[in-house]
Amino acid sequence: MFMRLSIKASELPDNLRGVRTAIEAAIPVGFDSHKNDKARASTVRPLSDGLDNILKKHPKLYKNDKKKFKTWVRQLGTLGGGNHFIELCIDQNEDVWIMLHSGSRGIGNAIGQYFINLAKKDMEQHVHSLPDKDLAYFTKGAQHFDDYVEAVHWAQDYAMDNRREMMRLVVDALKKKLKKFGVTKEAINCHHNYVSIENHYDENVYITRKGAIRAGEGELGIIPGSMGAKSYIVRGKGNTESFCSCSHGAGRKMSRGKAKREFSEIDLEEQTEGIECRKDKGVLDEIPGAYKDIDVVMGNQSDLVEIVHTLKQVICVKG
Repeated sequence: MFMRLSIKASELPDNLRGVRTAIEAAIPVGFDSHKNDKARASTVRPLSDGLDNILKKHPKLYKNDKKKFKTWVRQLGTLGGGNHFIELCIDQNEDVWIMLHSGSRGIGNAIGQYFINLAKKDMEQHVHSLPDKDLAYFTKGAQHFDDYVEAVHWAQDYAMDNRREMMRLVVDALKKKLKKFGVTKEAINCHHNYVSIENHYDENVYITRKGAIRAGEGELGIIPGSMGAKSYIVRGKGNTESFCSCSHGAGRKMSRGKAKREFSEIDLEEQTEGIECRKDKGVLDEIPGAYKDIDVVMGNQSDLVEIVHTLKQVICVKG
């Protein structure tokens, strides 16, 4: 999700540590949650109703992981770990942007694991020569197919509302630290790693975008680099051969374990020079050197998107 503010880079304080700590104080990260239900009732109620409907049909889903289903409201407006982030960025016009990336938190993972296990059991009844159990799937019309699609879409709605709540909390935190500002453009909130029912080649189909976002003609999207590289706001070209898709970011070129073995905290400090962010071993697996060159990635998908804004972060908050 991204949002452009009405202030310029020159209007930011010289020392941004206080701004970063204000954001970190407002947004729990990693496995943490808000101490109370901060999310607005108008956001919680439709999500709660949708989840109740899913749990009525699948009560084992709740029994398998009661904690996540009791804390999902307090996790609305929180940042995950890994490659999830909140950033304050500057574009080519010296405009200031907020950009953040997070998903459906623990409850989305619980839903996914539950239906993966159901799919494996379903496959045992219908397919006896599946080369790997992790290739299990639901066929359309199967017992749990519609329930799975309903649950996936609920998790996607939760992720979108989570980003909205985070953005609201970030803006409130910035108001206490920056000069008075407004929002000059409506926020763009786009999914990646998701399922969508779309029409392609004159057929209605289920599209799964993994590591990808939709890039329909004229649609705006976000392609982040790493915590030390540029990011891009793009406009889709509607390339039909890609099912109107493009990459969702730079992508890793090495595993988290390898990054921790190959790089040091000194490397992290050097590669994030000039950026107000954590520089400790807890985020070493997110070091820029563990990611592909975002400029090469963008060059390779010039037929899918055009660049609208080039952003460079000055603050990065990680889980």
